[in-house]
Amino acid sequence: MRGFRLQGSADYAVLLLACLVLAACQSATPRSPAGSGAAQSLANTSAPNAAFLTPSAFAVPAPSAEPQGYSELVVDLNSGRELHAENADEPRYPASLTKMMTLYLLFDAVRSGRVSLDTPLVISPNAARQPPSKIGLRPGMTMTVQQAARALSVKSANDVAVAVAETVAGSEAAFVRQMNAKARALGMTRTRFVNPSGLPDTAQVTTARDMARLGQALIRHYPQYARYYQAKTFFYNGRTYRATNNLLGRVEGVNGLKTGYIRLSGYNLVATSDRAGRKRMVVVMGGKSEAARDREVTRLIETYY
Repeated sequence: MRGFRLQGSADYAVLLLACLVLAACQSATPRSPAGSGAAQSLANTSAPNAAFLTPSAFAVPAPSAEPQGYSELVVDLNSGRELHAENADEPRYPASLTKMMTLYLLFDAVRSGRVSLDTPLVISPNAARQPPSKIGLRPGMTMTVQQAARALSVKSANDVAVAVAETVAGSEAAFVRQMNAKARALGMTRTRFVNPSGLPDTAQVTTARDMARLGQALIRHYPQYARYYQAKTFFYNGRTYRATNNLLGRVEGVNGLKTGYIRLSGYNLVATSDRAGRKRMVVVMGGKSEAARDREVTRLIETYY
């Protein structure tokens, strides 16, 4: 700077300290976990849920995930052997595949006796204001745990996901901590949850292999509830909702499990099939369209039957 001259070692030390402070302030500037402005615009969110979560709530630090990145995996459910994998460990956005974990923890709560299938869930204002996909519940309404499981499985209802979280754990934040603890217990080493629904958040990441682990755990530990995600319709409060899994009843042997979509993720599907006792799980993440995703899942089922 014009007119500025160091007078001695003391002035030099002051200048050096000022530079270090400035550098520290710049490095502390928050950045999107996705690493790009494009990812933030795709998400249409600024990670609204991260503020109420502590670092201990997360299974792993959030890696950078590719928006609409593509992955696929095929598993033989009889043996657990992987038959095919493409980008299976690359970080991806789960979208509503997240609700497999929400269902898992709900079934955990039933098994432990904390709730029963007939326990009423009271819909809070927080649950009611979740964006679609949703049932359209109003604050103060109730639905049973069994109805909630059906709504999550068939309709992929975000309002119901939050109601489940609040009922099981007392708050969304507490439920998310349970989600990440369970992810660690199941060996989902590359997954980090920040909400129970899968709504857009760049900090919520997973992989195709982790989603396959979760799907297998759901089937293995809670086979008695398979009827929920095998159902093609769900009836509630005078309305009938169609399953988001288009392959049910259309592709031979398909009997579950869960779909997911946000702009950030592309079109996701974890599908299970059983043909003459040959059981398969197919995971496709990042499909370019619903139809393209369904065609690829169908092709993989046919190829690895």
